[in-house]
Amino acid sequence: MSSLSVMLTGAAREAAERHVPTLVQEKFASRLFAKDHTMWGAAAEDEAGKRLGWVDAAEVSRPLVAQINELRDSFAAEGVDRFVLAGMGGSSLAPEVITRTAGVELFVLDSTDPVMVQAALSKDIARTAAVISSKSGSTVETDSARRAFEKAFADAGIDAARRMVVVTDPGSPFDESSRAAGYRAVFTADPTVGGRFSAMTAFGLVPSGLAGVDLDALLDEVDEAAEALREDDPDNLGLLLGAAMGGTSPLRDKLLIQDLGSGIVGFADWAEQLIAESTGKDGTGILPVVVAQDVPELKAPVASDVLPAFLVPVDADTVPDGDAVAVAGSLGGQMLLWEVATAVAGKLMGINPFDQPDVESAKSATRAVLADKPEQTAADLVDGSVEIRGDAGLLGEAQNLTEALEALLQRLPADGYLAVQAYFDRLTWAELEEARPLLAKATRRPTTFGWGPRFLHSTGQFHKGGPGVGVFLQITAESDTDLEIPGIPFTFGELISAQADGDAQVLSEHGRPVLRLRLKDRETGVSQVLDVLHALAQS
Repeated sequence: MSSLSVMLTGAAREAAERHVPTLVQEKFASRLFAKDHTMWGAAAEDEAGKRLGWVDAAEVSRPLVAQINELRDSFAAEGVDRFVLAGMGGSSLAPEVITRTAGVELFVLDSTDPVMVQAALSKDIARTAAVISSKSGSTVETDSARRAFEKAFADAGIDAARRMVVVTDPGSPFDESSRAAGYRAVFTADPTVGGRFSAMTAFGLVPSGLAGVDLDALLDEVDEAAEALREDDPDNLGLLLGAAMGGTSPLRDKLLIQDLGSGIVGFADWAEQLIAESTGKDGTGILPVVVAQDVPELKAPVASDVLPAFLVPVDADTVPDGDAVAVAGSLGGQMLLWEVATAVAGKLMGINPFDQPDVESAKSATRAVLADKPEQTAADLVDGSVEIRGDAGLLGEAQNLTEALEALLQRLPADGYLAVQAYFDRLTWAELEEARPLLAKATRRPTTFGWGPRFLHSTGQFHKGGPGVGVFLQITAESDTDLEIPGIPFTFGELISAQADGDAQVLSEHGRPVLRLRLKDRETGVSQVLDVLHALAQS
């Protein structure tokens, strides 16, 4: 018997009652686990046919466990017990939640901010190994990190190849080049699994296992959940959760995810990228909004386009009030549950949950910025430590930071959302996440917070391909620290700046209002921004 549970009330229960009988009749669950790629429509068949390996990934990945444990032991014998993972999107978010929940150390480098990169490179390099995860090896963030680690190891007198572990697709250019370079270990993952569904493939398991996670126990949790989730049963929790997510009428397309003691650390961040990137396309989508304890959006009355989802302890038996979802279970079980539910939601919404048609646009814009290296445009306004830039017509008569923010908020539709995007070191400046509840209080609308560039590989798809009701606050910062990228004609500082520029450009081309703040000094700039946001929240 699985420890998973899903409790639905109000509109969520009504959606399940309306859609689950049909899903059972169509044998959706058993066909999904049989990898039937025809269930999302003719236009999705080609992509779905190449992306359903996740349904049995735990079973397929079992032989990896012994290999990972053996490699960990051999590293330990050499005094290497610190692991840095360079990966983006699902290939970094899954190991992050797995290791944090297990309470073991893993440095997740999913940033191009030079301060964060420097921290990954300089701390305890003598006992460090780098795991570079990329399906092709061409992802700019991971390729840059690989180059930087090779140099850092060499500068420390360490054989770089002996400290490099690669996770990639079989036969990829990265697979071939890594073997040719003599890297310590090269693991290949099932190429029929997309990045955001890859938690139980080598992408999720290799860095987690090297860091010390009990992988057999994790895979056991997935296997236990799979037994129930593959059944064509009206009590199938994957069908129930998926129907609640994608089947409300009208669609409650903002899913506020709050952890109320699930014991799974950071799970909402992983679910955010899974749901946003899978559903945010064709002008529709479900926007996950990760919230902590201060949740202005859930203060009565709750907006009619919002569906609260609570992550609760396994022994929880209290049904949530109003229109809501409450989910409990083990980490492995919940990962598979939410993956199934996302596939269900995609079917009910009439979209292909396995592609990401708008992710490449920001990458292309970044490449163009790096190639052209245009001069930075003059700020429209300067207020203290903050340079302010806005789309044509956005700022109006604004004279300072407060008025610029007010001008952005005035563009927020009644059914819209606000996305805060912070392009700098998320470890040192975690306090900037206070911006989310402050702006939610000021607007009473769903507000998200994403660290750049990592969100580009998750919610970035929703921002461009989902409903055109978002407004965007981009925060970047100058730095006294910069790092060369060996063999590349730009630095990490130039790269992260180009990523922010490119994303803002694409958002503007899609008609999304973007207010850009560049902090001339990180400490005083962060303080100034938060002070202004506190005042806006109070007013």
